[in-house]
Amino acid sequence: MRVPAVAVLVLAALALAGCEPQKNNTLQGWVEGDFVFVSPDEQGRVELLKVREGDHVHKGDLLFTLDDDLQNADVAVKDTALVNAKQGFARAQELLKTAAGTQKTYDDAEAALRQAKANLDWSKTRLERRTANSPVDGTIQQIYFRPGETVAPGRPVLSVLPPENLKIRFFAPETLVSRIKYGETVAVSCDACAAGLNAKVTFISGSAEYTPPVIYSLEERAKLVYLIEAHPTAPEKFRVGQPVTVTLPETAP
Repeated sequence: MRVPAVAVLVLAALALAGCEPQKNNTLQGWVEGDFVFVSPDEQGRVELLKVREGDHVHKGDLLFTLDDDLQNADVAVKDTALVNAKQGFARAQELLKTAAGTQKTYDDAEAALRQAKANLDWSKTRLERRTANSPVDGTIQQIYFRPGETVAPGRPVLSVLPPENLKIRFFAPETLVSRIKYGETVAVSCDACAAGLNAKVTFISGSAEYTPPVIYSLEERAKLVYLIEAHPTAPEKFRVGQPVTVTLPETAP
C-alpha cells in the first residue's frame, strides 16, 4: 500500500523532533487542508477546462464544462411536450366554457400542463449543471480529469482549497497539552517562511493516542499525544504538506 505524501512528511517531522533536542515550548507539525471537490451530477466528457493548478478563483467563476448534446435534446423534447400540453389545456378550457367538456377533462389537462412545465424545468436544470462554477473562493489544488476524458457521476474533476480551510496540525505530549488553550495564538515558523506568522488554536482532541511506532525511541514509547489544530492568520503564506514548527507562548501557565 502506498503511503500518502502528507503522512510521510508527518512521520519525518515527528521523527526529527524525536531525534533532536527541542525547547519545551516548541512542537513539530505540518500544514493540511480540507479540499472542496467539484464533481458533475451525471456522467459526461470534459469539453472545456478553464483553470490550471495553482489558479486563484472566486465563487461563481467558470471551472469546466461537460458535453451537453443529450441534455439539449432532452430539453427540446420536454419543450415540445409543454407546447402540446398548453394546446390540450386551451382546448379543455374552451370546451368547459361551452359545456361541451367535463370538469374532469379540464382538471386532467391542467395537471398535464403542470407536469410538462416541471419536466422542462428539470431538463433545463440538468443542462445548466453541465457547466461547473466554483462554489467558493480559493486556489485550484489538483485537476483529476482533462478535456476529452469521461468522468463518472460524483467523481471530482478538480479540487479547490478555500484559504479558511487551511490548518496547522501538530501533536502535543500529555505534559504540554494542558498549556494549550482553545482560541490561543501560537507562533508558526518554517523553512523560507516569513517571520511573525501565527495561528489560532481551533481544535484540541479530547482523547489521547500513542505516538506512531515508527518514530519513537524506547523513552518515547509510553508517551501519549493529543492532536491539535490551529488556523493560520495568513493562510496564503503556507502550502499543504509543509512541515512547520509551532511555538507555544512563553507566558503559558
